Amino acid sequence: MQPIRVLIVDDHALFAEALAARLGREPDLVILPIAADVRRALALAGTEQPQVIVLDMTLGAESGLDVLDRVREDHPDVRVVVLTAMSDLDTLVQAVRRGAVGWLSKTEGADLVAGVIRSAARRGGWIPPDVLGEVLRRLVAGDARDGGGARLLAELTPREREVLQCMVDGLGRAEIAERLGLSANTVRTHTQNLLAKLDLHSALEAITLAMRAGMRPGSPEG
Repeated sequence: MQPIRVLIVDDHALFAEALAARLGREPDLVILPIAADVRRALALAGTEQPQVIVLDMTLGAESGLDVLDRVREDHPDVRVVVLTAMSDLDTLVQAVRRGAVGWLSKTEGADLVAGVIRSAARRGGWIPPDVLGEVLRRLVAGDARDGGGARLLAELTPREREVLQCMVDGLGRAEIAERLGLSANTVRTHTQNLLAKLDLHSALEAITLAMRAGMRPGSPEG
């Protein structure tokens, strides 16, 4: 498996350097030069070609949301995991809307951070389980794209809709493969295809769109 190129964006030098040193001990992670501000982050995103950005929400007087906006616009294939001391749900929801696929507290251990980075690189993501339900509720209730959800889902093939229903049901890739009688690689391909058709960046966004369009856990597929 190819090593995962990781860009840490954090203006707290000691924390960022300690995190880089710890993650650098993981054999499958390549840690790129650290960025301490928005300008440096965007420059390195262009030159170093990271697969995953680990992003703090507070960058001095700047906001990590600005990085999210620019990364989504200029580097749509890059996955962003937020690692922050903030616990504000509104900011979490804004970050997900702007393309973040993970949200972690800086109090979490390095093993979990490394695991979420790996998940993000595989088109997965992670939101703290204790707030996931509320985050989904706010995304479903507040997104302005309500009217287009059903129309977008109509572009999916029957099999892609089945995979999406499994995602809404809370199944992981291996569980989806078992339910549908497919290989894990085939499930991954269907997932990537449906995300591309829906112009989305994460499973969480796809589940939110599906729920806005009327899909519910346990509903018949298709």
